[in-house]
Amino acid sequence: MPNRSFRGVVRGIRVLIAVLITLAGLIGILLPSLEESAQAQSTESGNQQSNVLLIRLDSAIDGVSSRFIERGLDRAEEEDLQLVVLMLNTPGGLLDATRDIIGSILMSEVPIAVYVAPSGAQAASAGTFVGAAAHILAMAPTTNIGAASVVGVDGDDLPDTLSRKASQDAAAFIRSIAERRGRNVSALEATVLSAKAYSASEAVELGIADLIAVDYESLLEQLDGYPVDINGESVELDISGAITSQIDLSLLERVLAFISDPNIAFLLVSLGGLGVIVELWNPGLWVPGTLGVLFLVLGWAGVGQLPFSWAGVALILLSMLLFYLETTAPGIGYFGVAGTVSLILGGVFMVGFFGNPTFTGADPTVNRWLLAIVGVSIGSLVLWFAWELRKSKDILLYESPTLVASMVGGAGVVSAELSDLQVRFW
Repeated sequence: MPNRSFRGVVRGIRVLIAVLITLAGLIGILLPSLEESAQAQSTESGNQQSNVLLIRLDSAIDGVSSRFIERGLDRAEEEDLQLVVLMLNTPGGLLDATRDIIGSILMSEVPIAVYVAPSGAQAASAGTFVGAAAHILAMAPTTNIGAASVVGVDGDDLPDTLSRKASQDAAAFIRSIAERRGRNVSALEATVLSAKAYSASEAVELGIADLIAVDYESLLEQLDGYPVDINGESVELDISGAITSQIDLSLLERVLAFISDPNIAFLLVSLGGLGVIVELWNPGLWVPGTLGVLFLVLGWAGVGQLPFSWAGVALILLSMLLFYLETTAPGIGYFGVAGTVSLILGGVFMVGFFGNPTFTGADPTVNRWLLAIVGVSIGSLVLWFAWELRKSKDILLYESPTLVASMVGGAGVVSAELSDLQVRFW
């Protein structure tokens, strides 16, 4: 009885450690949001109503950043703000996410100014489309815009036929944006067809950008009284003495941004699947099963934010089935080896393998070194498991080393004459 109680305490400690680790991770994600919320409240203290919304985007454009910007524009319309400033610094991103952002900008009832800042920032690749779609495009000194050629998801050039089709589609898209906003059509088209890029001064001279602002305060000063076309109606901005509020990534968006990294998503799916399999091997452990299900949910949620391939998803699911079948196999290791191969191929095919067109700066692929490490680790585990099962055929009353260790100190019940029982120790 004491030994049973002791094992119960150990199991409880394991569960507690798993819960504490999970809570620590959530707190680490939550604290920045709480701090930013406190800063926003202090900015708006004194019953002063903000009339300018600042959105900062300093990462690649993907599904999460698209969701974030759309939420900011919806808030600006709900609060009837005078202006939205999108401070942009991006190397590029995904084509679908870029189209979603541009659709939201073009439909916005609130004037939007894209400000490429701070100095040294870029609105490269997909950022060129976002900047061109804004009502006002401003740039800080020593910034650049352009180089919006279409490439594969992994950053490599597309096959000739697909490259021509994707480039012409993107060129037509940026021409329509330029015509809508009255910008230099040929100069913007050259960013797609010839990978042209322009400095801030060149962009203003060519009619791509509207003005140069040294900093955010200078930008607001220049925009006060600036005429903007909203659905065919000219409106002058009135932002003298503007009070700025800033919107930041929510907790959910922070979590999605973290798990939508292809490497993180693949790791979560792999570890989650193994956790569930371990729980099936040893029912009643709870910790592997619970964490396995949690990791699987998070991993598939991350995969859903990526331009994934169903072939990769099918291979990963197949690998989990094969790992389970290995637990019922006689120890030859076939299902385990096949499962390991399927898992690695699933990681390769999951994102970036089939060359879907996108802009430079996205690169949503699983790192090949990570695939190698996962393959070696899981392959070694499978070989060990198959070896243990093979030994169990030849050893009388064989028990695995892990089970033997867990039995040390436990109470046993003798059900036969000890003199008649043959025991061999290995």
